[in-house]
Amino acid sequence: MADSSLISLEDARAMVLAKAKALPAEEVSVELALGRVSSKEIRAAAPVPPFDNSSMDGYALRADDAGDASPDAPVDLPVAGESRAGHPWEGELAPGQAVAISTGATLPAGADSVVRLEDTRRKDGRVTILSAAEAGRNVRRAGDDLREGDVALEAGTLLGPSELGVLASIGHGALACHRRATVSVLVTGDELVGPEDTLFPGQIHDATSQTVPSLAALAGAVVTSIERVEDDERRIHDALEKSLEADVAVVCGGVSVGPHDYVRPALADLGVSERFWGVALKPGRPTWFGVTEPGRLVFGLPGNPVSAVVTFLLLARPALLAQVGLPDDRLRATAILDEPYPKLPGRAHAVRCRLTLGDDGWHVRPTKEQDSHVLSSMIGADCLALIPADAETIEAGSRVAIELLSQTPLAGVVAAA
Repeated sequence: MADSSLISLEDARAMVLAKAKALPAEEVSVELALGRVSSKEIRAAAPVPPFDNSSMDGYALRADDAGDASPDAPVDLPVAGESRAGHPWEGELAPGQAVAISTGATLPAGADSVVRLEDTRRKDGRVTILSAAEAGRNVRRAGDDLREGDVALEAGTLLGPSELGVLASIGHGALACHRRATVSVLVTGDELVGPEDTLFPGQIHDATSQTVPSLAALAGAVVTSIERVEDDERRIHDALEKSLEADVAVVCGGVSVGPHDYVRPALADLGVSERFWGVALKPGRPTWFGVTEPGRLVFGLPGNPVSAVVTFLLLARPALLAQVGLPDDRLRATAILDEPYPKLPGRAHAVRCRLTLGDDGWHVRPTKEQDSHVLSSMIGADCLALIPADAETIEAGSRVAIELLSQTPLAGVVAAA
């Protein structure tokens, strides 16, 4: 039975996105724009390519002069000059002439066709054409790629290698991109020590200080601080106060109702307005979300390592994507579940799954046991299968919603490392 005190995953996500607005734009050079998101539409100021040019090495000519050429009926023409890439032939082609031409070189005035080099023979300043010429063959026209005034990039475009190449092709050395969010990560717990520290009784190595900042960077953020703090009321209060200077503060652990969970009272004391606490989600029930007076976002994630990863992916990552101008649905799809998944109604389940492609589309299968402390269940996971809260056991062959994990090629930076 559903717990009425818990908010649904979809309502929680909608509430987060209502507060996550695209950040202001800043100018970014093309060399540094990989993984950024354009904030304005960009149009071509001139045609691309800017002139008619050859798509082949060969000879430029008038198609009428060699329209019937063949190996059995070759056409012999004088070679009037050469047009090389970057060095156009300056003359105008007269009827009955040919010009040697390189791939990418300017098509001479008067020419309307290029016969490829393999279909010619040259000797003593003349060329023999062995295949029929046709107007427009092997010719790339000015504006074939983009005409003057065409939209080269829409606002909200994620900039990958091809997008950067298009920007360069239209002469843009810089563009306006949404600013990347700054993110602070605070991990709480007396039991946590660094990866190289010796473990004493009751201690564990801190994995969350590695997973959450990395996830933030993959979502396009600039991680400005990573801090681990013991379960001490004053120290948590002071660490939180510093964390709230970032656009997005992520706190892992200490958000439940135990006697040493000091995060929620500290956030209230610091003026952070609670929007929800408790999500009908497994793993991730004790998730908290709030907003500061200036509009900064604060996520209180569970301390269990898998719960922290899952709730970050389903709630914090969509917010970071929205802040750089990307929609939250770009990572959602559906797939066929390959094995039964036992479940009781009440909470949505986020199941770590491998993704494979079959003849009938995408298929998913859980990686291994799904307990919230089994971080190795994330190894090899391509997606989270999202099983609805009201669903019971899901049979093999059922279609389920999925959230992709590793398909966010945003170029964030862990500046604190």
